[in-house]
Amino acid sequence: MLRLLLAISCILLLACSESFTDPRDGSSYKVTHIGNVQWMAENLSYDMNGSSCPEGDKRNCSKYGRLYIWEDAQKACPEGWRLPDSTDFEKLLADVGGATTAGRALKSTSGWFKKKNGTDDFGFGAIPAGFRKASGAFDGIGGYAHFWSATSTPDGLAYYILVEFGGESAQLNAYGKDEARSVRCIKK
Repeated sequence: MLRLLLAISCILLLACSESFTDPRDGSSYKVTHIGNVQWMAENLSYDMNGSSCPEGDKRNCSKYGRLYIWEDAQKACPEGWRLPDSTDFEKLLADVGGATTAGRALKSTSGWFKKKNGTDDFGFGAIPAGFRKASGAFDGIGGYAHFWSATSTPDGLAYYILVEFGGESAQLNAYGKDEARSVRCIKK
């Protein structure tokens, strides 16, 4: 009965928080329902070959999750979950009110440069983990959240969602697959 009430409230609110434990390493993640999709509400932190902690500091993994190059991101999600494609991200932006205000609605309520925090209206909790450049240099911690999609472009790039401290929007961009970005998985 409680599960049914939770499901009904999730549908009515278009957002709901729960948790999931990754059987591979025992890490627990908050999850949220946005629209009719169940999203991880935290960055994936599964330690796989080639992944790294933001700024190369292991202490940052517990706060920001790990960063993955695109090829590794394709296989990083636990069984029963998958990397969202660009269509999933377009639906996410629509479900939270559109791209022009999605950044504010998806950003966590703390941790962003210059206190440019969000409202986290849907429990997504986007945090500014930054990214790792192809050169190996880290950039953007505190100011940018980048989430890989499973979709490639015809010219060999890959799509990702960008949320930044200086604006209220979120946008779908494409960049080289050899940069490392955060991963948010969705339930299959």
